[in-house]
Amino acid sequence: MTKAKKIPIFLLRVIALGATVSATIVMATSHDSAQVLNMTFQAKYTNSPTFKYFVVVNAIASAYSLIVLFLPSKNFLWRFMLVLDLIMTLMLVSSISAALGVAQVGKKGNSHAGWLPICGQVPKFCDRVTGALIAGFVAAIIYFLLLLYSLYSSQCH
Repeated sequence: MTKAKKIPIFLLRVIALGATVSATIVMATSHDSAQVLNMTFQAKYTNSPTFKYFVVVNAIASAYSLIVLFLPSKNFLWRFMLVLDLIMTLMLVSSISAALGVAQVGKKGNSHAGWLPICGQVPKFCDRVTGALIAGFVAAIIYFLLLLYSLYSSQCH
């Protein structure tokens, strides 16, 4: 691969690394508490399996991005990069979709199921979850662009 083709891929991977690390840290550190009827309850990402899944997937994507950045271009893994990028993209999209569904219920509630919105009581938690979801969405878009670029590069050879 020529040097001109490596620069955009490197930049996209650095941005993807930043987005996945940000999403992981912001979601993992999101917590808030509220007092309702003399009872205190805490909202944290570990209360929801989908938020845990979101954190794990973004941590995996962060590690993958970091490894790929320092992987020599002659390594045999570069042959599988297209497949690995596709897997990372799909994992990120699935985790964002799941977390977004739970975040929507937390924000709006569900009157049919009798679930009340919680963001009025724990706004700090909801704001941090929103920030993590935005960073995760940026990471998914970057990985999709990496996937398209890899597909384009493989067709040019």
